[in-house]
Amino acid sequence: MTAEAPVLRAHGNAYNIFILVLTIFSLAIMVLLLLPVSQAERDLLTMYDNTVCVIFLIDFGMNLVGAKPKRAYFIGQRGWLDLLGSIPSFGFIPFTALFRLARLSRLARITRLLRGQAGKDLVLDVLANRGEYATFITVLLAGIVLSTASILVLQFESQAPDGNIKTGGEAIWWGLVTITTVGYGDFYPVTLMGRLTGIFVMFAGIGIIGALASILASMLVSPSTPDEPTASDAQGTEASAPDATATDATAIDTRTADAILGELASLRAEVAELRASLQSGG
Repeated sequence: MTAEAPVLRAHGNAYNIFILVLTIFSLAIMVLLLLPVSQAERDLLTMYDNTVCVIFLIDFGMNLVGAKPKRAYFIGQRGWLDLLGSIPSFGFIPFTALFRLARLSRLARITRLLRGQAGKDLVLDVLANRGEYATFITVLLAGIVLSTASILVLQFESQAPDGNIKTGGEAIWWGLVTITTVGYGDFYPVTLMGRLTGIFVMFAGIGIIGALASILASMLVSPSTPDEPTASDAQGTEASAPDATATDATAIDTRTADAILGELASLRAEVAELRASLQSGG
């Protein structure tokens, strides 16, 4: 008997793109954590890193459950490296930061999935389903802008003597308020680089909110309303019009023929009476 071919869980293109972007983001965080940063920046980076770990753990569980046999993913696809790279540190287990290097295996695997013919198929899929990918890409872009801006503004403002953004929570709150174009003004940058970051977030927020509004409008507004006739209805009306005209013309012709036949019958009767009277008189 031949052994069955291993079956691995297949994900959609959008999911693979999401994991790829998240892996690159997590590797960037890993590099930043190796640099000499303030405690507030380290806490913020650790929070983002642990959030990524939770998502990666969910991804690992989905891949393991969907694989048949399990060892086809855990050993054959190096799923054990995915598990090592998904262990959260929570700030008090420093040596687990070395496990982040295992995420390079996940990056290599997803890159192989999206290159070559698969990459061409991905481009065609995005072009064919632009509406669905527009929502996904917009939300993903908003997350990237928010996380990146919060890290940058905290780095610039936490060292300023008159700065008012000193913690990771304040940086995230400022980023949310700015990207949504609300602007409460309770937290704001005072340094030049912090303000440049704010300008970037403002313009990005305008684009993101506008894109989400257009996507929502396209979902709510249908291309044609029930009161307005569609093209097919108009064609149907035009097609039925000649039939109705032909029916009316046929009815008119029938009535005219009946009237003519009636008059001929009466004329014949009169001619017959006239002939009879002439014969009786002669």
